[in-house]
Amino acid sequence: MPTHQSPVSRPPSVGGSFQLVDHHGVRVTHETYQGRFVLVFFGFTHCRVVCPRALSKLSTVLARIGPLAEQLQALYITVDPERDTPEVMRAFLENRYPRFTGLTGTRAEIDAAKRAFRVFAERRLDPNEPDGYVVPHTAISYVLNPDGKYAAHFIDALDETEVTDRLRMVLRAHAASE
Repeated sequence: MPTHQSPVSRPPSVGGSFQLVDHHGVRVTHETYQGRFVLVFFGFTHCRVVCPRALSKLSTVLARIGPLAEQLQALYITVDPERDTPEVMRAFLENRYPRFTGLTGTRAEIDAAKRAFRVFAERRLDPNEPDGYVVPHTAISYVLNPDGKYAAHFIDALDETEVTDRLRMVLRAHAASE
């Protein structure tokens, strides 16, 4: 009886090119961050639970890894560009999560970034919200290596210690391979 081997498949790519605006109003692309690790989280400033929890956890992780954090740029990409202007992003991040740079753009630019990172986010009507809608979204943190390639991801369910240990391993493994 012949055996059939399935072809080796590659996992889908995560990350890639993007063109957005940072929370200082400066246009940036994926190339802006080349040469550094990039920690990426998608969310929005009006998020009540998931984003504040994730950004607090990631801020703690960055503090825990100490000098290794110097190798890394943390990005918070909005999934709600209609409300999250550069000014709104800056006000949200600077006092609470100063290690993060907020990125926004047009709806088309944000949608392209979401596709590149395989992020789900969809505006849903909610009459209980002040603006009449919420934006449920993927809650995964992605790490790109200095070449802009996928290095790791962390699901929201991981605790600070697990994320800290895994991020240290990614950063140290890269340093050891150079």
